[in-house]
Amino acid sequence: MIKFYTDILSKLESSISELDLQTDYSTQRIEAAILLIVKCLSDLKAYIQKRGFKDVNEEIQFFKHQKPTIVAKLIYYNAIYKIETKKPYGTEPIRKYLNKELKKLKSFFDNNLDFYKYYRSNNSFLDESLFVRGKHDIKLWLDTYYFQSDHSFSTSHDYKVAKIIANDLIQVYIEDQLYNKIQKDKLKASKILKWTGNKVALIELIYALHYQGVLDNGNNDIRVLAQYFESAFGIDLGNFYQTYLELRNRKMNRTKFLDALREILLEKMDAQVEK
Repeated sequence: MIKFYTDILSKLESSISELDLQTDYSTQRIEAAILLIVKCLSDLKAYIQKRGFKDVNEEIQFFKHQKPTIVAKLIYYNAIYKIETKKPYGTEPIRKYLNKELKKLKSFFDNNLDFYKYYRSNNSFLDESLFVRGKHDIKLWLDTYYFQSDHSFSTSHDYKVAKIIANDLIQVYIEDQLYNKIQKDKLKASKILKWTGNKVALIELIYALHYQGVLDNGNNDIRVLAQYFESAFGIDLGNFYQTYLELRNRKMNRTKFLDALREILLEKMDAQVEK
């Protein structure tokens, strides 16, 4: 049982990691992750129904720890999908929306505080009532969901454990979203850096970066780069292409600014080494 579970979980996590590298946190990636998890749970259910458990301890281990780990991923990605697809526009509406989602997590915690304490304290005296099939006790924090679930693959509390695990992940995700939003707002509110060199020097730098392909692999039109630098540094470059032609046609010192950058950097490096 342990080997099968370890293998299927490892395969699932590897597949999800590959999706991370391909499409990041897009809704398409989340949809793909959900499909992978549903397939994993289907395979796990078929295995359990065919093999069964060797004893009560193995059954408790499965429904208290193993199955919830995978179901938590499903709950997590489904929650993130809903958050992303329902997210409003605008800084303040988004902030309020995310804080409202955090309050939902807090509400679940408050409504299930006794079970949180039991589970997180690693207690086991109720495990046979909570994590063995067909042994439910209606007095022990039961959700309506349980009565509608497949009792051959569910106990009264394995889903609640998965929910606890997932909510921790969802909270981290939301708080990270809020933090990034605050940081972006601070950046927008910060003082704009001004270009205090001459325009020719900046144009020389822009063309060098463009031809080196270090900004979006050189796929952007030079006009896009020029407009970006104008906005970032609060400067009007005018007819930058004409300036570039003049630079290109110079007989000497065509890269005066870049040469100066190299010289000053080497000079500072040498000075720091000597100290």
